[in-house]
Parts: sequence; C-alpha cells; structure tokens
Amino acid sequence: MTEIERKFLVTSTDFIKESTRHFRIVQGYLNSNPDRTVRIRIKGDKGFLTIKGKGNESGISRFEWEKEISLSEAEALLPLCEKGAIDKIRYEIPVGKHIYEVDVFLGENEGLIVAEIELQSENESFEKPYWLGKEVTSDERYYNSYLSNNPFKYLK
Repeated sequence: MTEIERKFLVTSTDFIKESTRHFRIVQGYLNSNPDRTVRIRIKGDKGFLTIKGKGNESGISRFEWEKEISLSEAEALLPLCEKGAIDKIRYEIPVGKHIYEVDVFLGENEGLIVAEIELQSENESFEKPYWLGKEVTSDERYYNSYLSNNPFKYLK
C-alpha cells in the first residue's frame, strides 16, 4: 500500500499525440490535511475513495489506500467535500516500460500541466521524454490536495 511516484511540470502539449487514452477526473477532499488526505474521485464513469498518508522526506513514497465505489456513491459524497474541487483531463502516455499520467488542469487550476510516473522503488530508473520539465515531486504546491485550496492561478 505504498505509492512511489515522481512529479514533473510539462513544457509542451506534444504528449497529447503520444497518448493512448484520456478521461476526465473530478475530485474533492473530505480531508486535505497533508498528514492524511481523504479524497473522493470520479474518473470517467467510476468512483473511488482514496486515503493517502504524509510523504517521506523525499516526497516520493507515501501510504495510499484506494477502493472503487459506485459512481452514484461518489456523486453523493462529492457535495460533502471541502470547497475547491479539482477538475482535469488525464492522458496516459507509454514511455519505455512505464506509463506517464499527464494531468491538464481545468477551472481555477487552468494552465497547469503535471506529469506523474509510478515506480516500483525510489531508485528505479526511467526514461524522461523531451516534454518533461522541472521535477516538483517534493513541492507540496503541486499536490492536488494543496491545489484544491490554493489554486494554480494564485501560485504564479
């Protein structure tokens, strides 16, 4: 139940032509405290309840537990969430033996594009496509839970 993930800013939209799949994600937070976030997510036509713990010192690893719930349950829980939902389009791009998930944010976070890659270990090597920019793994300003309360339009 450990998530090992690295995050990067994206420098161009060239990744879209390499995408094999995309879908809309809307999510809200029942608790956005970085020590224990509790998220409700609608991803395409599915619902999810996710609990994440605080990241380690590098920000690469943290506890994550996720359970699929029905779409109707997710729709019923979203109005109970804290103010500030996240709305984005996620693109999946295969690069080498990994899949990058690139999120193009909408609404209050429009203009932000972040790529994530999940790894098996913190030291695992991976290919970096040319459209990958600065790494922001340990920068909490780019966590969805932070962006829900502090939109990107105010980060600039």
